[in-house]
Amino acid sequence: MDAASPALLLTAAGLGAFHGLNPAMGWLFAVALGLYAQSRRVALVSLVPIALGHAASVALVLAGALTLGMVIGHDVLARASGALLIGWGVWSAWRGHRGRPTVGMRTGLAGLALWSFVMSSAHGAGLMLVPALLPLCTGQLANTAFEATALALAVHTAAMLAVIAAISMFAMSLQERGGLGFLRSGWINVDWLWSAALIACGVFLLV
Repeated sequence: MDAASPALLLTAAGLGAFHGLNPAMGWLFAVALGLYAQSRRVALVSLVPIALGHAASVALVLAGALTLGMVIGHDVLARASGALLIGWGVWSAWRGHRGRPTVGMRTGLAGLALWSFVMSSAHGAGLMLVPALLPLCTGQLANTAFEATALALAVHTAAMLAVIAAISMFAMSLQERGGLGFLRSGWINVDWLWSAALIACGVFLLV
């Protein structure tokens, strides 16, 4: 895969959209803040620190993977990343909703960004992008790897931001028309889907 190839950017965008669908990545918090303030503007503004916190968490993981790829063998890095992804996925499935940080509705933008950073890190959001960027973790692409990764991260974050903005506005519209009670029974269990995705990425790297 070439640096910043269309396949890499499409993968980054797809994963960004998938992350945006997960309530734990921020849209549920944005909706709650918007409803609390009775303002769609508040919900939209809250998406900025949520996206920044998510991007910072993912960037740290990817920077670490790229750095390791320049000092250890590609195969070793792939196997280690695969094992880590599987382990993180199993841990996420077992841990479930327990131990998640609590942030009040009166938190500021900095607090919201920190919350997003912690949640993205705890869920292993950055790890999901490692398989897509693994071809860049080699000495041959060292000169362009970080630039390509930065571009992929920007595309990933933009896709996530677009999805959580759309869901947030849709959810607030539903609330105005009759409530969000259906979310308790009608929304899929994203936690299990998230864990399965982590494990699948890990298995892909190992095989």
